[in-house]
Amino acid sequence: MEFRPMRRHQQELAAEECVAILQSATSGVLGLIGDGGYPYTVPISHCYANGKLYFHSAVSGHKVDTIKNESKCSFCVIDKDDVQPAKYTTYFRSVIAFGKISILENDDERIEALRMIGCRFNPNDQEGLQKEIDKSFGHVLIMVMEIEHLSGKEAIEIVREKENK
Repeated sequence: MEFRPMRRHQQELAAEECVAILQSATSGVLGLIGDGGYPYTVPISHCYANGKLYFHSAVSGHKVDTIKNESKCSFCVIDKDDVQPAKYTTYFRSVIAFGKISILENDDERIEALRMIGCRFNPNDQEGLQKEIDKSFGHVLIMVMEIEHLSGKEAIEIVREKENK
């Protein structure tokens, strides 16, 4: 599939900026195609590694059912949201990843993903992480999003500030 080019291309973030935002942000909103074709979005923590996004979840629920029915998804992260009331605008930076999401079935891949997620949110505690993996492994689901398209955008005011430096 060919994804649309950004209409306001001067506000487009470079690929490496998009990746940096995915690496630094701790959560975003996962967009799925839900029941009856309605959009289903859910806030969720993530880990970006090896060009993919990893998520963990309970083993059942609306999100899991939705992923089993349709793999197409998007994931949005807001990096900056600075409301400027007097200017009637917001200085923003955000990234949207488009791709396909699947549930990891291979135990080795699941363990590796759990380690990446755990180290991201609680670095330097390998012993505690291993205890948590041992305790939760049987009732945690790991999802991976293969990114097909990555897009980032920032407010024109931020672009102009950079140009004036």
